[in-house]
Formats: sequence, structure tokens, C-alpha cells
Amino acid sequence: MTGMIDDKTSVVIGVDLAGVAIRQTGLCVLTGLNAETYLVYEDAEILQPIGRFKPALTTVDAPLSLPVGRKSIEERTDVHLRECDRELLKKRIKFFPITIGPMRKLTARGIALKRLLEDMNTPVIEVFPGGAQDVLGIPRKQRGLQKLKEGLQKLGIEGLTEGLSDHELDAVTCAYVGFLFLKGKTCNYGKNDQVIVMPQDREKVNAHNLP
Repeated sequence: MTGMIDDKTSVVIGVDLAGVAIRQTGLCVLTGLNAETYLVYEDAEILQPIGRFKPALTTVDAPLSLPVGRKSIEERTDVHLRECDRELLKKRIKFFPITIGPMRKLTARGIALKRLLEDMNTPVIEVFPGGAQDVLGIPRKQRGLQKLKEGLQKLGIEGLTEGLSDHELDAVTCAYVGFLFLKGKTCNYGKNDQVIVMPQDREKVNAHNLP
């Protein structure tokens, strides 16, 4: 899939996926740069707005692939990193390997969700909001939700209300990466089907006079 969609009304949906359905998943519907956020639980609640809005792109904060050589997330091997994970390491961006603890459930759910989205003919990419925030020079949620919200607003994102959760703000970040992808302002970490889509560095993004 390629980028370069100029329609400012294009819809991107960002999903900060929880590993299990009893925990909150953040969801953002980003129209142009206007954000609406929700907290959902079940897969059906995630798929409903995707079916309704038919977004140009859905972005998911969850591993959507396994490392080469691994047949399942539960398989016991010494293979723990994907190509995209290795690139995060090279760039000193902190992340949790997909085979550690609760990341196993998140990975299994992410891969299953990707299949459901593909069955709906919905373009989907893997993103990493914490890493994207690092690249864009805005605070991660660990430094305070208000600081993260203000950082997103400085990027031009509108519609952010008071009291948004960390899941919603990360979902907004996911959707913003999708917005940049459609503008051709992202790069791939990894290759083939082991890719995390990340923003170009802050200077290159700003150089294109995005809102």
C-alpha cells in the first residue's frame, strides 16, 4: 500500500489494542486532524466503527506479525525479535519484545485482529505510539497525560477533550501516524511483513508544513 492521499477529510482509525477483551482498548477516529476517541473492549466494538466509517487506513498498536522462524507465539524457541524490533533497538527506542509476558496475548490478539480487518478489505498497518512520540519530540504518557495531550495539540490535532485516558491518547497518536502515512511522511522500520510504520523525523515532518 502506498501513501499520498491529499483529501483532508480522509478517515484514519487508530487502535491502542489491549491484550485481552476485559481491558480497555483506546480507539480514535481521526477525520483530517479532528479526533474523536472511545474506550471499547470486545473485537466487535473495534470493528463496528471501522465498518461504519470505512477508513482509508486502520493503524494498530500491537504486534501484527511473528519473527521469522517462529510458527506461533507460544512456541518455545530462541527467536524473540522481528526485523522491525531490531531497528527499534538500533535507534534506542524502548519497547517490549513480543515474546515477553503479557505481550504474548497482545501479539495473538493483534494478529487475529489483522486477519479480521483484511477480511473486511480494510488496509491495516502496525504502529508504535510510544516510539512515534519519541520521534515527534512529544512526551510519552509516563511523563504525564496532560503533557502528552498538549504535545498532540501542538501537532495540529483538534477535538481532544479533558480527561482523556492514556489508551485514548495513544490511539490518537496511532491515528496521527496513519495521517502522516497517507501524506507520504512516514518510514518503515523492518521489511516484508515485519514492519512498524513510524513518522519521519520531526524536522522532515515539520518541513512539509503539515497543519
